Amino acid sequence: MTAPARLLGRRPPAPLVGGALLLVLCLVAVLHLSLGASGVGLGDIVDLIMGNGDPRTWDVLVGSRLPRTLTGLVVGIALGISGVLVQGATRNPLAAPDTLGVNAGAYFAVVLVAFTGASLGPLPTGGAAFLGGLLAVGVVHLLSSGGVLTPGKVLLAGATVALAATAAAEFLQMIDLQATRGLFFWGNGTLMQSGLERPLTLGAVVLAGALIAPLLARPLDLLALGDETAESMGVRVERVRPAAFLVAVLLSASAVSLAGPIGFIGLIAPVIVRQLGMRKHAQLLPMAALLAATVLLAADAAAQLVVPPSAVYTSEIPVGVVTALIGGPVFMLLARRVSTGDADTGAAVTVSGQRRTPAYAIALGAGLAALAVAIMVSLRLGDVEIGWSQLVAALFGSAEEATEAVVDYRLPRVLVAALAGACLAVAGAAVQAVVRNPLAEPGLVGVTGGASLGAVLVMIVVPSAPAVALPAAAGIGGVLMLALVVFVARGSREGGRSGLDPTRVVLVGIGAAATSMALVNIMVVSAQMNISAALSWLAGSTYARDFTALGWLALPALVAVLLVVLARPVNLLPLGDELPRALGLDLGRARLLVLGAGAVLAAGTAAAVGAVGFVGLVAPHLARRIVGNGTGRMVPMAAVLGAVLVVSADALGRWLLAPTEIPVGIVTALLGAPYLVWLLRRTQDA
Repeated sequence: MTAPARLLGRRPPAPLVGGALLLVLCLVAVLHLSLGASGVGLGDIVDLIMGNGDPRTWDVLVGSRLPRTLTGLVVGIALGISGVLVQGATRNPLAAPDTLGVNAGAYFAVVLVAFTGASLGPLPTGGAAFLGGLLAVGVVHLLSSGGVLTPGKVLLAGATVALAATAAAEFLQMIDLQATRGLFFWGNGTLMQSGLERPLTLGAVVLAGALIAPLLARPLDLLALGDETAESMGVRVERVRPAAFLVAVLLSASAVSLAGPIGFIGLIAPVIVRQLGMRKHAQLLPMAALLAATVLLAADAAAQLVVPPSAVYTSEIPVGVVTALIGGPVFMLLARRVSTGDADTGAAVTVSGQRRTPAYAIALGAGLAALAVAIMVSLRLGDVEIGWSQLVAALFGSAEEATEAVVDYRLPRVLVAALAGACLAVAGAAVQAVVRNPLAEPGLVGVTGGASLGAVLVMIVVPSAPAVALPAAAGIGGVLMLALVVFVARGSREGGRSGLDPTRVVLVGIGAAATSMALVNIMVVSAQMNISAALSWLAGSTYARDFTALGWLALPALVAVLLVVLARPVNLLPLGDELPRALGLDLGRARLLVLGAGAVLAAGTAAAVGAVGFVGLVAPHLARRIVGNGTGRMVPMAAVLGAVLVVSADALGRWLLAPTEIPVGIVTALLGAPYLVWLLRRTQDA
C-alpha cells in the first residue's frame, strides 16, 4: 500500500475529531440562539455581544433562548453519555435508554407525578423519573433473563416495556386532561423552557453523572472482550454492569424530566463516533456527548425552521419527533447489519413443559360463552346504563323507544370490537409463528404505524374524501410498511447466508414504526389537527362505529379463515429453519405469505378501529395454554379470546369514566402488560 493510501485509510486522531465536534457544536448553538418567535435574530445577538444591543434582546435571550439552548446541551450530553454506557454494558450497538424502555419508564413516572397534582421542583421530579427508568430496566431484565441472553431478546423486551409504559402515560393523560395538559408536546420531546432554573439544576446532576462515567471507561473496554476475559483481568462484572446502568438511568432520567422522552439520540451518537475510529470509552464518552448535543440542537433548529414558532404553542414540531424521524431509519439500517444472535433459538413461541389441555370443543364453547357474556355486559354499560330486563326486552324488540335507541347505537360498535379483536389475535398468531418470539405482535413489525400514517395522510390531504378512503389508505399503508420492513431485513447477510431472519424483521419493524409515527406527529402538528381527536384514533377507538365498519373488516376476517386452512405450513414455521426445509416447505415463501396475511389482518383492523395493541400478543398465548400449539385449534381459540378482550376493554373504557371514554387501545395495553410480564417469566427458557 502506498503512503497516500495509508494516509487516506487512517482514522483521524481523537483531538482533531474532538476539536471539530466542539467547533460545530458552538456554531450550531449560536444558530440555535438566533431562532425564535420574538424577532431577535443573529445580528441582534452579535450587536449585544459587541455592546450595542438593546435591553429587549437581553430579555429574550435570558427569558427563552438561552434556557432552550442550555436545555439542548444538557439533554444531548446526558443522552450521549448514557447511550455509550448502555451499549458498553450490553455490548449491543442497538441498545440505548429509549430502546431499553428507560425513557418510557421515566416518562410514565413524570406523568404520574403531574396526574397526582403534586407541584414538585426539578430535583424531586428528576428523582421520580429516575425511579421510573430504574423500574423499566428491572422489568426488561426480568423479561429477558434466563435462557440464552441474545441482543434481539433484550431489545424486544425493551420495546414491549416502552409500549406498556407509554400506554399507561397516555391513559393518565386522558383521565385528567386538565392536570396533564401540555404533556402531548412534552411527551414527544421539547426543549422549550420558561427560565434557567430547571436546566441549571438538572444540568448539575448531569455534570455529576458525566464526571462519574469516565471511572467506568477502562472496565467497559475490558467488558467488550467478554465477561470471562474481563473477569480474568480483574474486572468485577457483577458490579461494573449495574453501575453503568445506574449512571445511564440517572442521566437519561434527568434528560426526560427536563425535556421529555427524546429518542434515538443516545443510540446514533455512539455509533457515529465509533465509525470515526473512536473505540476506547475514554474517547467515546466525551465525543458522543458533543455529537449528541450537536445533533439535538440541530434537530430543534430544523424543527423551528420547518414550522417557525409562533404565539400558538401547538404549531411547533417537538424535537423528539425530528430525532425519531432521523433515528428510525438509522435504527433500521443498524438492525439490518447487526447480528441478532437469535437465528437458531428455536420455537420460542411454544409453551414450555407438557400439560393436559381440555377437550377442544369444551374450551371453544367456554370461550364463546364468555364472549356472549362480554357482549351482553358491554351493551348494558356506558353513560346510560340499561338493566338486564330492559336489555332482554330491547333485543326482542319490546322495550321502550329510548332503550332500543341506546341498544341500536351500541350493538354495531360492540360487534365491531368483537370482530376487530378476533382479527388482531389471528394477526398476532401469524406474526409470532414467523418471528418465533413471544414478544412479537403487529405493532412491532411496523404494520400499525404504516396504517396510521396512511389514515392520517388521507385526513390531512383529502379531508373531504369518502368514508371508504380512510380504511383503504390505512390498509395500503400497513401492507406497504411491512413490505419495506421485509425488504430491508432480507437485504442483510449473516453467517454467510441471506434470508429472512425472524428477529431482524421485528427489529427493523421497530425502526419503521418509530419513523412512521414521527411522520404522523409532524403531520398532526403542521396541519393544526385536533390533537385530542388524533390521539384517540391513534390509540384505537370504537367510538361511533356502525355496521359500515363491519364491512371494512370483511377482508381481514377472510384472511383469518385462510390461515386456518393453511394450518400445516403455519405449524412448521416455529420449528426453526432446518426441519421445515427437510419436510419440503419453501420456508422463505411461507414466511412472506404468513407475514403478508398478518399485515392484511392488522392493517385492515387498524382501518376500522385505529391502533389497538397487545391483543395480538396476549390472545395467542392464552390460546396456546388452553388448546395447545396446533394452528387449526389455536387460531380459532385465539380469535375468540381476542374478541373477548377487546369487547371487555371497550366496555371498561366506556364505563370507567363515563361519559368520558378511554380509547380501547389504551385499555388493552394496560390489561395486556401485566399478563405479558407473568407470561414471559414462565416461558423465558423456551
